[in-house]
Amino acid sequence: MADGRIEYRVEDGLAHLTIDQPARHNAMSFDMWASLPGLVATAEADPEVRAIVVSGAGERAFCSGADISQFGEKRSGASAVEAYEQAVSGGLAALSSGAKPSVALVRGICFGGGLALALSCDLRLVAEGARFRIPAARLGLGYAYPNVAMMARRLGPGATADILFSARGFDAGEALRLGVASKVWPAESFAAESRDYLAGIAANAPLTLKAIKLALNELAKPEAARDTAAADRAVAECFASQDYEEGRRAFAEKRAPEFRGR
Repeated sequence: MADGRIEYRVEDGLAHLTIDQPARHNAMSFDMWASLPGLVATAEADPEVRAIVVSGAGERAFCSGADISQFGEKRSGASAVEAYEQAVSGGLAALSSGAKPSVALVRGICFGGGLALALSCDLRLVAEGARFRIPAARLGLGYAYPNVAMMARRLGPGATADILFSARGFDAGEALRLGVASKVWPAESFAAESRDYLAGIAANAPLTLKAIKLALNELAKPEAARDTAAADRAVAECFASQDYEEGRRAFAEKRAPEFRGR
């Protein structure tokens, strides 16, 4: 496809969403943004999927941001700008407020909307050598309120202001200090380290993962809007589940549990 695509596959309990436009450093086209909610919904409807993993094709880039080559057509004029912002915000919200944990695997370039996409995930596993930047202030773009709010929730207002006001680039080490990166590993061991980390998540109890993600989603809302009763019900479902019995037996028998999500 001329404008790239997001490939979808399920493997070992993980739904992999791979941004595939390597000729443009995995820039996100309008159609790619618009496809994200449906892909996330597919993963969430699959009982075999424990978590969602977002990555970029190849090793040069996670995502270089929105595809600037489309801006003349897709981001010019009030109605076009609004449609584009809705597609971007909808894609980011699908990951940030989804029911299953989401993890970004970041190698190489992670710029603009690519950094926003990584921040919309619950965790960001980063290879040394990755580079980060949001250059909106150098392009004259308005940065949509939902995206600024999402960044501020993840990083705090100070780090968000630094990244957006300065439009500067920073490396993996500073990304870890700012809270952009959750984990940083050497490039040569990144594939193995991230695979082992993700396997650990996928091996955990699905109902527990769901309850934790629900609590995180509620915490992201204003206090008056939080549905703590729903979070309490999700916790109660964990204790009433067969998986809880399996987890206790496995612990007593000193073996790995085999969770079924029920």
